[in-house]
Amino acid sequence: MYAIFVTGGKQYRAAEGDTIYVEKLEGEAGQEVVFDQVLLAGDKVGTPLVEGAKVTGTIEKQGRGKKIIVFKYKAKKNYHKKQGHRQAYTKVVINTIVA
Repeated sequence: MYAIFVTGGKQYRAAEGDTIYVEKLEGEAGQEVVFDQVLLAGDKVGTPLVEGAKVTGTIEKQGRGKKIIVFKYKAKKNYHKKQGHRQAYTKVVINTIVA
């Protein structure tokens, strides 16, 4: 059974035992998190959310992704700007899905 849930403005599909990377969540490694905005759980489809459904997981680590380069440029105007960015993430292991 799998579920689709919302966190950090994005939708994620996960089954029990999966490891997913989500937008940064508050918490330490080893702490449990509960996602209660579930759009689909098993064969139940929400309108828009499935009532009483939740996905629980354990935070495995906090981290930052690879660096990307943001380069802004305007032709013929002598304007250019180079900037780096590393997105923060939280690695979560899904424990249970309650439909």
